[in-house]
Amino acid sequence: MTEESSATADRDATESAGFDDVSEDELRAAFEATDYVADGDIVTTVLLALRLGRPLLVEGDPGAGKTELAKVLAAGFDTELIRLQCYEGLAAENALYEWNYTKQLLAVQADERGVDDPDASVFDEEYLLERPLLRALSSDGDRPPVLLIDEVDRADEEFEALLLEVLSDFQVSIPELGTVQAETPPVVVITSNRTRALSDALKRRCLFLHVEPPSFEKERSIVERKVPELDGAIATELCAVTQRLRQEPLRKQPGVAETLDWARAIAQLRADDGSEPLSTAEIEHTIGCLLKEVDDVERIDETMLETLAETARQARGGE
Repeated sequence: MTEESSATADRDATESAGFDDVSEDELRAAFEATDYVADGDIVTTVLLALRLGRPLLVEGDPGAGKTELAKVLAAGFDTELIRLQCYEGLAAENALYEWNYTKQLLAVQADERGVDDPDASVFDEEYLLERPLLRALSSDGDRPPVLLIDEVDRADEEFEALLLEVLSDFQVSIPELGTVQAETPPVVVITSNRTRALSDALKRRCLFLHVEPPSFEKERSIVERKVPELDGAIATELCAVTQRLRQEPLRKQPGVAETLDWARAIAQLRADDGSEPLSTAEIEHTIGCLLKEVDDVERIDETMLETLAETARQARGGE
């Protein structure tokens, strides 16, 4: 095989291993297989991010399903999920790589890397500890991995600058080894809870998706898929109560994640009696599944409990 034909074959293999040829039907099938309820705007934006090879910046309230989106892509396309959880003070060595200094020291002490040997070095891949960003770039699986950079707004602006460098060319320079560049760029999903504003430079490199709180119909569909053991009428009541609570000026609005927690809790409590309407006592005793701030819980007095129970009754009767 000539060098030209070999290069063409390598390029074709790389392209076929990526996501640039994913069809809308394939993406919808991936969502369906993982019971992820995706509206048209989510499907279209994710499809474009896959085909164009662009990072996807997903913003929305906590519990809206931002992180779940990355998990669904990895599971639906049977590829690895590599997660980088961001936090204040996140440094390059925690995100990119660091050297295994203990192993290097032991090697020198054991004279495995003699100082007199000009070709010997303790700065090679054997002593390199890959962190999430480098691991995503150097992955050699059949499909590129899904790199989840979770809650990027919690990290410092200095880390955001480092992230820009990595996402620009999907490569990183290791002074002792050289440049590591991804053969096929990973699928990058960046999530943000909007606790601080992100830089325009980061936003320019990404396609943007804002995950809105779900409608009643969508949330009920999610609950029915994720908690199939729960009676359908009860699922309707739960979603109606959650939707009503979101109308209140709460410190932390319940997200889909909290609704699912509540649904699973009720399903456990109703293992032998799953179809009776929700009672005010049930709502009061399990409200901690939905509300996570003491000020919000204290708002649920007797009047509000009766309002929520009436909301549930009306939703059941309107089916």
